[in-house]
Amino acid sequence: MGRMQTGLYDVFSPAVMAESPVAADVYDDHIRTAQEAEQMGYEYYFSIEHQTSALSNLSAPNIYLTALARATSVIRFGMMIYQLPFHQPIRLAQDTAMLDHMSRGRLEFGAGTGVSPHEFIRWNVPFEKRRKISEEVLDIVLQAWTEQSVTYDGEFFQFIQVLTTPKPYQDPHPPIWFAAHSTASFEYAAKMNFSVSQNIDVDPVVAEKFANWRKLWETHGHQGPAPKAFLTRHVHVAETDELARAEAEPNLVMPREPDPEFDDSGRDAMARAGMALGLDNRYADDEPTPEQMELRRVFRERGQSYDFWVDNGVAIVGSPDTVIRKMKEQQELVGHDVFCAQHVFGHMPRDMVKKSIDLFGKEVLPAFQ
Repeated sequence: MGRMQTGLYDVFSPAVMAESPVAADVYDDHIRTAQEAEQMGYEYYFSIEHQTSALSNLSAPNIYLTALARATSVIRFGMMIYQLPFHQPIRLAQDTAMLDHMSRGRLEFGAGTGVSPHEFIRWNVPFEKRRKISEEVLDIVLQAWTEQSVTYDGEFFQFIQVLTTPKPYQDPHPPIWFAAHSTASFEYAAKMNFSVSQNIDVDPVVAEKFANWRKLWETHGHQGPAPKAFLTRHVHVAETDELARAEAEPNLVMPREPDPEFDDSGRDAMARAGMALGLDNRYADDEPTPEQMELRRVFRERGQSYDFWVDNGVAIVGSPDTVIRKMKEQQELVGHDVFCAQHVFGHMPRDMVKKSIDLFGKEVLPAFQ
């Protein structure tokens, strides 16, 4: 197993945006944090896109990432993930190719389908067709990045000899990561030679999924180096284990009800569309798959138990020495290549978040460099 690379996973939840009455101040503060993370040795910086959702207020990700690109020089960055069904593929290909140039080849392209039905309803995008839409978007983006023009005749998109410029700075294009939870997603990523990312399943489940994905990848006979596996976990570092738990626990054990992502307007949107609200407030399937049932269990358990978070590796909390030990044990079990620490969660005060980032960067990162 090679050296594990490390990164910072940033979020822009309502609690984060409430740090200032002016959103510009929040974005500036987080860009400064990215600069400091770069100086401390964090190798990656990622955030996530959500639309019409309180999960993230980063609804125009490429604008933010362009500002971040010009404020940094070494750290690699991107969305983990872009919600593909909400993007016009030619525009997404051109915007990200230009962003790759503006950063001199530091863009990482994280892709996914999205999981919250109410977001799709509000955008008038068919939730049940999100996987097929996502695959068409990725097909077109790859064609736009690598071919002189785009001609495509799909179910959702049709183009005739569209000229796309510029081509990406990286040859042939930025690394592609696919957010995978279901068997179908891992099979698709293996077939397409994409790297994969995970952020919810408990460690033993992620380990099994990553191992199966690698076996699937081998059966396709791809040329070149193997793609990578990416894991995001909530991380909080403090001077002692006891202080770390005291600071982290009230911000981890937060029941999903009431949940601002699924406020009355979200519930109303789903009801108007004739969609039943799932037990976890996400899935509206009448017959959920075993994988969806497991995700529901994780959401339920982590809303009730701090021990569930830490015993299953979903959160890593402690002193620098404890965090180093747990991260090494986790990589040995899960087998990921890139680890991203999400220091921002719950309603944790910004100064506490920054202290955790600083301790992680100065005392934890050297153990992995």
